[in-house]
Amino acid sequence: MENSSLKMNLLRSQHWVFDLDGTLTVAIHDFAQIRSVLGVPEGRDILGHLDALPEPQAATAKALLVSIEEELAARTEPAEGARELVQLLHLRGARLGVLTRNTREIALTTLGRIGLSPFIAADDVLGRDDALAKPDPDGILKLACRWGVSPAALVMVGDYAFDLLTGRAAGAGTIHVDPARSFRWPELSDIAVGSLAELALALS
Repeated sequence: MENSSLKMNLLRSQHWVFDLDGTLTVAIHDFAQIRSVLGVPEGRDILGHLDALPEPQAATAKALLVSIEEELAARTEPAEGARELVQLLHLRGARLGVLTRNTREIALTTLGRIGLSPFIAADDVLGRDDALAKPDPDGILKLACRWGVSPAALVMVGDYAFDLLTGRAAGAGTIHVDPARSFRWPELSDIAVGSLAELALALS
């Protein structure tokens, strides 16, 4: 990790937004399989495809998606360094939020399972029914408004392009977490780390 002035300023931020699945948790979603079960063509955005379906087909498919997500949430585990990083930021008095394409209810269940509920206020967890889905910046803009700061004061942390695009669109800082260290989107990332443990070390 480089130690430029911009990166150091981001690390001092008091307003952090995290993606959930694959960022705060170990990635276990098989999106190819999920698309197959839901009948979503390869390469298509799952939520976008379901939203475009006619009723009641859309309602049936969305209910099936929720059941898949609930099953995954029941066996999720915290990502390496997730608890240490979140606890460290909490001790520093930082505001912490979660922005996920999952439902808010499942996100809250997941946070409880991985031991992070005490550090992230339930009202600061936004799911796909609370804000326009990433990569739209709506969720970050809503959290910035709730916290009474400019979107530029926020840092978006995620493992996928949608997370980084969301941060960029909102004018927030972006941190890409990639355990494979392939870092596929350098143009969208202000900081790139292999794990949240590495990020916590940079903050300590």
